[in-house]
Amino acid sequence: MSGTSIQDISSYFLHLQSRIAEALMARDGRLHTEEDRWQRGEGGGGITRVFSKGSVIEKAGVNFSDVHGASLPPSATAHRPELAGRPYHAMGVSVVVHPLNPYAPTSHLNVRSFTTEGEGHTVWWFGGGFDLTPYYPFEEDCHHWHATAAAACKPFGAGLYAEFKAGCDRYFYLKHRDETRGVGGLFFDDFNRLPKREAFAFTKAVGNAYLDAYFPILDLRKDTPYGDREREFQLYRRGRYVEFNLLYDRGTLFGLQSGGRTESILMSLPPLVRWEYRHTAEAGSAEARLTDFLKPRNWLSESELQ
Repeated sequence: MSGTSIQDISSYFLHLQSRIAEALMARDGRLHTEEDRWQRGEGGGGITRVFSKGSVIEKAGVNFSDVHGASLPPSATAHRPELAGRPYHAMGVSVVVHPLNPYAPTSHLNVRSFTTEGEGHTVWWFGGGFDLTPYYPFEEDCHHWHATAAAACKPFGAGLYAEFKAGCDRYFYLKHRDETRGVGGLFFDDFNRLPKREAFAFTKAVGNAYLDAYFPILDLRKDTPYGDREREFQLYRRGRYVEFNLLYDRGTLFGLQSGGRTESILMSLPPLVRWEYRHTAEAGSAEARLTDFLKPRNWLSESELQ
């Protein structure tokens, strides 16, 4: 069936990588850019594009990978133990943007496809999603983010946004801090309930929606005045981002377990971060207000979901 071949998926992922990279460069003429094309010993390779030291973007990574191997890593078979030890083909785009301005939120996107063999037939699935991590959150930004996510899901079935929004709240949760990483978004994995062509179309809709969800927020917040206090708080809160990626993130684990390229896997980490022992935000402050956003919330009304 058209639109579901490995080449079709690869072409879309490469196009998405280029679109996001172009959107970043269009907003920041001072960005230092690096493009690294790499090969993996076991099979496959990728293109890592890193942007840094800009006036708007402090650091961003836009990665494409297309790898294959003889045995799926444990992180990829946690929910499918029957596929352990089977050969695989994995492909995807991973994006993280860390703006310089503390009022502009960090964002993350990942879309991916997996193919393997099981009991004499090909097994495939898609995964991905996007989430938003503000430091000084705005209700209207969170609403826009989730409204865009819901609009991307709507053509593919009632309830998908609610399901994958809840999945995002569960996944991006720091158990040791008892808080979510940010205000959520979408997260889906092992997605093959639709015919492959439709499942791929849904994955593309999520990838495309990221641009519509994030860049209007970045444009709105990137020039907000800030001082040392906001910058220090931003660096402190970035520590939570690092903690999640190193302790829980399934993509990080997959990359390391599959012998992936360490520089590309860890490109998601911010360039500057700080930890402070027993940090407590002043009661009633803008910093303390963030706590109210770090728990699951319904950002859209029932009428908006219909």
